[in-house]
Amino acid sequence: MATLILVRHGRSTANTAGLLAGWTPGVTLDERGAAQAAALPGRLADVPLAAAVTSPLERCRQTLQPLLDARPGLPLHTDERIGECHYGDWSGRKLAELSDEPLMAAVQQHPSSVTFPGGESMRVMQARAVEAVRDWNARIEAEHGEDAVYLMCSHGDIIKSVVADALGLHLDLFQRIHVDPCSLTAIRYTGLRPFLVRLGDTGDLSSLAPRESGDDGDAAVGGGAGAP
Repeated sequence: MATLILVRHGRSTANTAGLLAGWTPGVTLDERGAAQAAALPGRLADVPLAAAVTSPLERCRQTLQPLLDARPGLPLHTDERIGECHYGDWSGRKLAELSDEPLMAAVQQHPSSVTFPGGESMRVMQARAVEAVRDWNARIEAEHGEDAVYLMCSHGDIIKSVVADALGLHLDLFQRIHVDPCSLTAIRYTGLRPFLVRLGDTGDLSSLAPRESGDDGDAAVGGGAGAP
């Protein structure tokens, strides 16, 4: 079956402002995010791509634009099922404020129980994303053969939930997975099992350097801004 490359969008204005963006309009790539997107064609230069699929949100479309410019014949498709989680009333709020919400403990430790106020459940988020991947796997294989490689540009929590599914992990463990802005994650699907062959690859190890602030063990809801 097909090999899927998952690209998290480049760093956004919401990431640097510490906001949980969700589907809030007007969230775009910041200067660093634009540079990350500009580097994407070079990072993928040796990879033949059958197609690209994107979340409808602007930060994902901006991330893919340099790649599309470099490969003018690359088919682009939009799929709302890989759009960001619908965080409802939490959308656009500061993550520092949300950390005091009682629900945040469940988001961190028992996400399968969480439905965001005015939004969707994390179970639904994962189900729609995995369904999209399965549908596109079948379509890409039918149109381009079982060795085809294609790309999806999506969001941190979406990518983490797809990786958890590929690894056979319960959704309650998906907060143990981390993907930085514009990182590449690759999953090779077969008839028997998926193989995770890359996870959160940014091409450098700067994100492993010690951080100025202490690590409290909480996952970055929405994906975080990456290394400083």
